Amino acid sequence: MKVNTDIAQTHLKSNKKQTMLASMGVTVGIGVFIFMISLVVGFNRNSDEGFFKTTPHIRIFQEDKLSQPLLNIVDTNVSPIIINPTISNLSSTLLNPSKIISDLKNEEDVVTATEHVSVSLFYNNGHSQITGQASGVNIIEANAMFDIESTMLAGDIQNLVSTPNGIIIGVGIADKFNIQLNDNISVISAVGVSKILKVVGVFSTSNAALDESKSYVNLPMSQQLLKQNSSYVTDIFVNIKDPNKAVAYTDHLEKITGYNAEDWQTANEAAMASKKTRRVMFGAISLAILLVAAFGIYNIINMTVKEKLNDIAILKAIGFSGKDVLSIFLKETFLIGLIGTSLGLILAYVLIKAVSGIYIGGNIGYFPIWIEPEVFIMGAAIGMFITLMAGYIPARSAAHIDPIEIFRK
Repeated sequence: MKVNTDIAQTHLKSNKKQTMLASMGVTVGIGVFIFMISLVVGFNRNSDEGFFKTTPHIRIFQEDKLSQPLLNIVDTNVSPIIINPTISNLSSTLLNPSKIISDLKNEEDVVTATEHVSVSLFYNNGHSQITGQASGVNIIEANAMFDIESTMLAGDIQNLVSTPNGIIIGVGIADKFNIQLNDNISVISAVGVSKILKVVGVFSTSNAALDESKSYVNLPMSQQLLKQNSSYVTDIFVNIKDPNKAVAYTDHLEKITGYNAEDWQTANEAAMASKKTRRVMFGAISLAILLVAAFGIYNIINMTVKEKLNDIAILKAIGFSGKDVLSIFLKETFLIGLIGTSLGLILAYVLIKAVSGIYIGGNIGYFPIWIEPEVFIMGAAIGMFITLMAGYIPARSAAHIDPIEIFRK
């Protein structure tokens, strides 16, 4: 085994330029592969964090239903007894939400659960008017779920607890109306209820659409805006330990609550499709780069085999077996892969560090890319595997060379 290793090292050292060329192919392939995959992971994580600033992992609600015919008639010649089918709102509220939340919090995988009332309304200031959505919440529980506190530009979420007619508005609303902390703002709900609310906080999610429309009010205030009693709750928001398991967990929550459950991925299908597209696109590009590097290694090892035909014939003539020849060239491939992989990891680290310091603005800020240990390990493993596979084919052909044929030539 030591002799085989020495021969492999001698082959590599005797043609350093070729060895470095093959290693650089692996370096670029693995470096770019790790960089691209880290980029996808970073963008997807940033996207998920943006969702979870306003979207729960799972939403419990009662779905509106169309009114049904009074008689269920199968005969096509007879018309059913119904005129102008409409959406029934009899079930828009959840019954006994406190009991449901108590049951949910006893679930092992549930981190937190809170009541929610959504209110469509108009923000008014003089002749200016903005259409928006207010979330009626228990602000302490909502903050535990959405980390609202981290988005606050002015004020404190505790101020909403002590101010029954308080409101926390998005920075877009504040800018359009030139409203500051402790100013008043007039709101009118979709059912015609008008209220004068005191601005106790301003937040910014870096999402312009949300910042120009969303606000938070106390749960009792949202119920008043909709002319409903204190038991009126339209949604229950639930966060679980692993948000990626939300799809599988919805059926269980539907069974224990008796209401519809919608996971965050289903609620954001368009964004999920973009994530999948991004993952497939960058993954395909990265694998293509690795394959190009693999073909480069294949060509170099294949050329080495052809150049060393006489050496191989002599080795076999003095007692080396086909397995020894295979071992020699596989070790050459392994050493090329090891050098290339090590340099590739360094290249990926440098690229990620350089790009992560680039500010791109918007609701993203700095480039969302970080050092991902799992991606580095995966990149190194895939790189070594492809390198060894690329070297195995010419090494196998070298192992089957007949020394007599070589000597005859």
